[in-house]
Amino acid sequence: MNEVLGWILDTVRHVDPALRFLLAAVGMFLETSILIGLIVPGDTIVIVASTAITNWAEYVALFAAVVIGALSGETVGFALGRFFGPRIRASRLGQRLGEKNWVRAKYYVDRRGGIAVFVSRFLPVLHALIPLTVGMSAMRYRKFLVWTAPACVLWAGAYVSVGWLAAGSYRQLSSQLHYAGYLFAAIIAVFLGIVLLAKKLIVRSEAHHMHHPDDDEHGAREP
Repeated sequence: MNEVLGWILDTVRHVDPALRFLLAAVGMFLETSILIGLIVPGDTIVIVASTAITNWAEYVALFAAVVIGALSGETVGFALGRFFGPRIRASRLGQRLGEKNWVRAKYYVDRRGGIAVFVSRFLPVLHALIPLTVGMSAMRYRKFLVWTAPACVLWAGAYVSVGWLAAGSYRQLSSQLHYAGYLFAAIIAVFLGIVLLAKKLIVRSEAHHMHHPDDDEHGAREP
């Protein structure tokens, strides 16, 4: 396994750093733009790119590229929602997403406001629909940016750090341990497992609030 993994990591590392940063930024732009986020695997792109990091300068550069790409994509999604939202929702592609997802996104934004924007960055489907849905709402872009920026920063920091940690650990141990490749896989698997569990818990919590909306109101009245 070490030989195969080493070849893959070396192949990625030999790609020009500037090109890696650009591809990561473009990937995140597409991932967070209107509906394309349902097709482009932004998390995969970032983890693969982060395995080639060799120093703090590259870490900061990739982190910045991911954040800028994500914010740019979400800004485009917001603008499209503001000017063309209803048409996009009624389009063939919009309908293929299912009316249920559109209603869910709208309810989520109406109910949670800025919190919905923040949390959606970490949720499947909603992370692609929320910018567009917010654009169709009364929320101002400034408020949208205030909530989505820290979410993008946290997301980018987590994924870039894990990719770097996993690849760095492998490179340090590969010459000493024949199972270093499994350590790399384990770090990635544990991280993705935690992410998946967190997503399920958030989705379950939000589904509960959708079916029992009075819970929030009762809680808000408590001293």
